[in-house]
Amino acid sequence: MLDPRLTKLADVLVNYSVKAQPGENILIEAYGIDAALVKEIVKKLHAAGAHPFVNLRDHAVIRELVMNGTEAQMQTWADADAFQMKQMQGYIGVRGGANIYEMSDIPADRMKLYNSVYYQQVHFDVRVKDTRWVVLRYPTSSMAQLASMSTDAFEDFYFNVCTMDYGKMSKAMDPLKELMDRTDKVRLVGPGTDLTFSIKGIGGVKCDGELNIPDGEVYSAPVRDSVNGVISYNTPSPHDGFIFENVVLHFENGKIVKATANDTDRINEIFDMDEGARYVGEFAIGVNPYIQHPMKDILFDEKIDGSFHFTPGNCYDDAYNGNKSSLHWDMVNIQRPEYGGGEIWFDDVLIRKDGIFVLPELLQLNPENLK
Repeated sequence: MLDPRLTKLADVLVNYSVKAQPGENILIEAYGIDAALVKEIVKKLHAAGAHPFVNLRDHAVIRELVMNGTEAQMQTWADADAFQMKQMQGYIGVRGGANIYEMSDIPADRMKLYNSVYYQQVHFDVRVKDTRWVVLRYPTSSMAQLASMSTDAFEDFYFNVCTMDYGKMSKAMDPLKELMDRTDKVRLVGPGTDLTFSIKGIGGVKCDGELNIPDGEVYSAPVRDSVNGVISYNTPSPHDGFIFENVVLHFENGKIVKATANDTDRINEIFDMDEGARYVGEFAIGVNPYIQHPMKDILFDEKIDGSFHFTPGNCYDDAYNGNKSSLHWDMVNIQRPEYGGGEIWFDDVLIRKDGIFVLPELLQLNPENLK
């Protein structure tokens, strides 16, 4: 019997997130999941009068392609998929799979080639810029394990998060976006963290269920050369199947000049992939009231209630600071008391303390007002 929550989720994706219109081409790209959700998305797209297209992917197959493919082969692969993407007005990416570590043993130079050729040309250059897109995870037993939950409990959590009232959240985000639009100096303070930068002229962008499911962040980007100080991340930071812990980054005039972690050599190899990888492309504040703890899945972790993320690598066009890179690595710090607390200051005014907004115009973003 079909789980009715899948139908509700498909409706959110098609009619709220990508807002499919009659005659539009919408690509569904599904990694390592069963067909039930894909079929429901196809049904909803047909009901909206749109034209669905489906790519079924598998991470183990992607691993084999990346591990042994030539640069010419990867370029042909990118050319073919970029051509397909250019025919689309919308994109729904559903990512699942039984093993989050499937890509962990691919050598760094191979991943750099894949990211700079395939992912850059298909996703950053076409999908992100030219389609209405949404990306989500699909609940699996491996995700439940990462979250330290039973499969049934995790599925309940998943559907609560993914089908929450994003319209209500969107309205509550408006004052924070407007505040970011007129802010110059930002200061982040917490255990092992004292970081300053400017977001002047870059402004804020709401993430309210239209690009990611789950969602719940308002993002900007630092002026590229303005970042100074140190940041200590207090959540795990997955990257290409490896889990980095205890990441500490030191910045001078925008650049990461020192990076340490549980594998310091490995993390510095990542930051050395290109010039932009040692600069920051995104600063975002997380507000999803249903997501409280990290589960080593960035689409969830970056929206954690009371968190922020500070992202080395490529910037987005709608919060543009000029930084270009094949890397875009969302790394999360939680500022609620049980994680050590912390503060966010805008132009020398405290806006959030220990994960709770304190300005009157931002109180609707606190968790009791979003559920």
